[in-house]
Amino acid sequence: MIQRLLCALVLLIFSSAAAAEKPNIIYILLDDAGYGDISCYGQKKFSTPNIDRLASEGIKFTQHYSGSTVCAPTRCVLMTGLHTGHAYVRGNREIQPEGQAPMPADIVTIPRLLSKAGYATGAFGKWGLGAPGSPSDPKEHFDVFYGYNCQRQAHNYYPTHLWKNDKKVMLDKKVYAQTPTQEETLSFIRANKDKPFFAYLAITIPHAAMQVPEEYAAPFRKKFPQFEDKVGKYGGATITNPVAAFAGMMKLVDDDIGELLDLLDELKIDENTLILFSSDNGPHKEGGHQPDFFDSNGPLRGYKRDLTEGGIRVPLLARWPGTIEAGRTSELVSAHWDMLPTFCEMAQAELPKKIDGISILPELKGKGEQPKHDYLYWEFYERGGRKAARWGNWKAVQLDINKNPNSPIAIYDLSKDVGEENDLAAKKPKLVARAKEIFAEAHTPSPNWEFKDQKKKPNQKK
Repeated sequence: MIQRLLCALVLLIFSSAAAAEKPNIIYILLDDAGYGDISCYGQKKFSTPNIDRLASEGIKFTQHYSGSTVCAPTRCVLMTGLHTGHAYVRGNREIQPEGQAPMPADIVTIPRLLSKAGYATGAFGKWGLGAPGSPSDPKEHFDVFYGYNCQRQAHNYYPTHLWKNDKKVMLDKKVYAQTPTQEETLSFIRANKDKPFFAYLAITIPHAAMQVPEEYAAPFRKKFPQFEDKVGKYGGATITNPVAAFAGMMKLVDDDIGELLDLLDELKIDENTLILFSSDNGPHKEGGHQPDFFDSNGPLRGYKRDLTEGGIRVPLLARWPGTIEAGRTSELVSAHWDMLPTFCEMAQAELPKKIDGISILPELKGKGEQPKHDYLYWEFYERGGRKAARWGNWKAVQLDINKNPNSPIAIYDLSKDVGEENDLAAKKPKLVARAKEIFAEAHTPSPNWEFKDQKKKPNQKK
């Protein structure tokens, strides 16, 4: 009996030690926040002090890229580690009455890999990768889900319902969706403080309708009175002074991140928790939002749905006290598809054989040699069909592919021209040829996603 008790005690000690070696992972993804929408990236019209803490106490990446330039494909890229030339979801495809087209039932995702490695997994916010009851309903991937299943319904912040796992939570159109979502997030962290967890915070702010509780909009109404006669309409909502509302939304989400940081400190799990903060694409122009007034894309050209830098270069902040050196800035060229291998390495989880991502853990820790991408690649089927690639400091962008598969390819030198104003294609034919090689190499045909003339034969719903 004593021998059995000793064996059980030894096993418990070893299992506890193994769990302690695996850090918690919190990944925060804002929705349509631009490169310039955070104070530490240059925002001047409002401040984001709690988000800035992630930078001052960790690393600010200056050359990080989203998986795509719209919602669903970015989320698929993030979850699977495959860029849009290989990912299953490469655009927004709707399911009625609620949800988006599902991923395959057996698809390999971050939460499934981390779950096998002993992690509790939770997603909070917006899913957009499989309708309720579909083979990729979020409950099929995460232990806990709370939020919007459907990104179309997430256009309005005062919804009729949200989802908790597979149960519909009925609301009265008076509850601001981020409020219960934040509460569920914090509850998940409290419940799993004694074991490794992965929390995916797919926050809908500042997407679509510019809605926020009035106490957050009021200070900015005073600050921006020149917009008080402006009206924004989106998702069934009509908003007066959407400029003030946008700033209020960013203030609200900053407060929520401050509350999250306070909880980690309270639970004494701060030093065993990596927080990553990013956005799913560049700034939008919907619901009365005025990205040019806020300089939301900073020095970059383009917006959501563009493959120029303004549509796909996004913030990435990483904080991990005691492991990440505070106050660093990194110019590492990285992308959302790097998260899966990074998390797998941290969690000692099995890494899928065929992925496009590279672990950035050496860069985070400042130890060891950091592998680098040969190139980054994007393809997008709306707005006439578009492709883009980056290798080194060179960037290639091709437009109007649906009408002309051989349309001109523009070449930019991002080391001198981050605003992509000077097309060097005529002077750099070898770089145009290299871009064509990358475009061919990076693209795997998909029956669901084809470049073709939308007017003749529609490809997918927008």
